[in-house]
Amino acid sequence: MVFISRPVAGAPSLTLDNTSLALDYERISATRHMAAGTALVEDLAIGPGERVLDVGCGTGLLAEHIAHIVGASGHVLGVDPLPLRIGLATSRARDNLSFELGDAYDLGRIADRSFDAVVLNAVLHWLPDKTGPLLAFWRVLKPNGRLGISTQLKGDVPQLVATARAVLAEPPFDRHPRPREGITFRVDAEELRALLQTTGFQANRLEVRETQTRHASPQDALRYMEASSFGNMVGHLPPELRDPARARMRERFAALAGPEGIVSTNRRVVAIAERR
Repeated sequence: MVFISRPVAGAPSLTLDNTSLALDYERISATRHMAAGTALVEDLAIGPGERVLDVGCGTGLLAEHIAHIVGASGHVLGVDPLPLRIGLATSRARDNLSFELGDAYDLGRIADRSFDAVVLNAVLHWLPDKTGPLLAFWRVLKPNGRLGISTQLKGDVPQLVATARAVLAEPPFDRHPRPREGITFRVDAEELRALLQTTGFQANRLEVRETQTRHASPQDALRYMEASSFGNMVGHLPPELRDPARARMRERFAALAGPEGIVSTNRRVVAIAERR
């Protein structure tokens, strides 16, 4: 999820989420985002008894998975700035799993050196400024604590995203452009390596991975994109133009469908780093 401490041109809004999108995200996370998240947790080698901070936890599915791993002697804290999603997450809370409405730019309430690992699955690309949060993660980690990041790759424009952008560049939607083309703030592998080094981390693993996502229908693809962006995909448009934009996107998405539905190929950067 996105975390913004001050206005940034083109940054996504936190006010466009709604109950329907939050519930869609819950469904989507269970079948799609969890695959990358569980792989990241495995890469981090999280074990019993550890304390883990899940930043941008959404509805809490990955945090719940981690809680099963750390067991009764460990603890997982999930933070997310979207009230509806953290509300769904709290239904999963138990003795070793808790959730808070939280902002990655304001983790001051968390004690120094209090976590063994910090997890960011599909989160870093929502952060306009990354140095402040990375320094905060360094502070809350114990010596030799681990940081796991899985984030969208700079320059990677999946076909669905390119198609949606093309629609928004057409009349009448083009009269209401975003301040910047995309709504995420991506980095490539070398930029991420440099960010980690300057904030006190040693990258032990840094690689680009390719994944495929299948959507059963144009509507399924559209809801995936809207839920994942918490309403920001067409949220910049005046309300009266949002449904027409959605309809045109569904029409264009239909042209991308094959025997297996709509297959979207995405590339992401995965980093496993250690607090120096």
